[in-house]
Amino acid sequence: MKIGNIEFPKYPVFLAPMEDVTDIGFRLLCKRFGADMVFTEFVSSDALVREVKKTKEKLTISDEERPVAIQIYGREPDAMVEAAQICESANPDILDINFGCPVKKVAGKGAGSGMLRTPELMLEITKKVVKAVNIPVTVKTRLGWDSDTKIITELAEQLQDCGIQALTIHGRTRAQMYTGEADWTLIGEAKNNPRIHIPIIGNGDIDSAEVCKKRFDETGVDAVMIGRATFGRPWIFQEVKHYLQTGELLPQESFGWYLDVLKQQVNQSVERLDERRGILHIRRHLASSPLFKGIPDFKLTRIAMLRANSVEELFSIMDEIPEKFNLV
Repeated sequence: MKIGNIEFPKYPVFLAPMEDVTDIGFRLLCKRFGADMVFTEFVSSDALVREVKKTKEKLTISDEERPVAIQIYGREPDAMVEAAQICESANPDILDINFGCPVKKVAGKGAGSGMLRTPELMLEITKKVVKAVNIPVTVKTRLGWDSDTKIITELAEQLQDCGIQALTIHGRTRAQMYTGEADWTLIGEAKNNPRIHIPIIGNGDIDSAEVCKKRFDETGVDAVMIGRATFGRPWIFQEVKHYLQTGELLPQESFGWYLDVLKQQVNQSVERLDERRGILHIRRHLASSPLFKGIPDFKLTRIAMLRANSVEELFSIMDEIPEKFNLV
């Protein structure tokens, strides 16, 4: 599979763009574990044009994480074009347009998946952005606004006609948010449409190596994107890639090995921000990590981890876990 001049191996697996999650530290960690491409957090076109410092900081990328895509969102064509050009100057490999974010503060204002209610405007923005930059432009979107307007099959062709070089489809409508199960049937229909010649990337509920392989086999998608299953589990890429290449599950590491990876996440977060903000930022990963799920009587320890205010306090709690719960 190729996007522009970027060639990917068989069964490419990407890290999905996620706000407050896919900062540069997390992207580099996922890249180390085998992610074939990573995406930045959402970049607001309006904020970027206004030169908001926090938004501009999201454009910081590293050669070590390539290929890397910067993702932008917005609903005003002129602002999206200007933002796209600003992003291009940051030298990403790909520019991705977010037509999929379902959260109210984005979709409710007509951006992200809110664009699914105004497909004409979506297509206008896409055409203008494609013409405005010299790097490959891709799009991420959903099946439709709700169950009565699943327009993705036709929309995929229209977006392709705008000049995009790949399309990522999340298998839910905006109305579903992240509830229910992702429907990969329409993703497969889009991929197997004989008029589609750009890569189709599937996204939604990929939480294990076996599920990932199943989606490749059932739909024929060109790549798969993993989102929420990476929370507190950047090693999922290592597990998935091993299974896709060998057909065998990767043997489990020791509990301490996984704990050390989470500590690396903590240190990266603190180094990038500061101790207080870095720990607050990483709590989502600690709370969601499957490493701690299923441990009997773990509730109080989990609460203590999430209340820790310093790296020293947090690591002290984490270091006690293997012996306290007899984990190896």
